[in-house]
Amino acid sequence: MALPHAQPLDVIDVRPLGAALRMAKTHSLIKTEKLQLMQVVLAAGQGLPEHRAPGEVSVQCLEGEVELSTSTRPCRLQAGEVVVLPAAEPHAVLAICDATLLVTVLLSP
Repeated sequence: MALPHAQPLDVIDVRPLGAALRMAKTHSLIKTEKLQLMQVVLAAGQGLPEHRAPGEVSVQCLEGEVELSTSTRPCRLQAGEVVVLPAAEPHAVLAICDATLLVTVLLSP
């Protein structure tokens, strides 16, 4: 069963999951007409194959460490770091260790 999306003005808890990370799953936190916010959970060695989003994307590492590869360069993110990708930028993600990401996607400009 899918988790319900939050609604605009709802407060969403995005603190690190800690010990609960192993049991957590990736899910969409909120989705509006123009914006989607996702909590991406990856165990060490897990990844997301190359993909792209129509709009700009921010990827914030909440805990752990990941390597984000783009068409121009790799980028390592550790807890507390964030990167913004241009619209339609192809990218892939690989977890160096257990990690949680907060991903924000601009769905329509």
